Amino acid sequence: MMMDMSWGFHLFWWPLVAALVVIPLWRICEKLGFPGILSVLALVPILNLGLLYFLAFSEPPHSNNNSRL
Repeated sequence: MMMDMSWGFHLFWWPLVAALVVIPLWRICEKLGFPGILSVLALVPILNLGLLYFLAFSEPPHSNNNSRL
């Protein structure tokens, strides 16, 4: 009986949490010059770590070599 109630809980919270993760990552990707659709990779369990490392260690496409931090 408890299993029936938990499905409604998951169907409500999963899209909300997904939006809370995807929307900020979409903005980050676009500000760095990458396509915003990359943020959808954050919803896939192993690919989300790949996205994190990609954003952390890659050069933005619109940057020049003299502006490294």
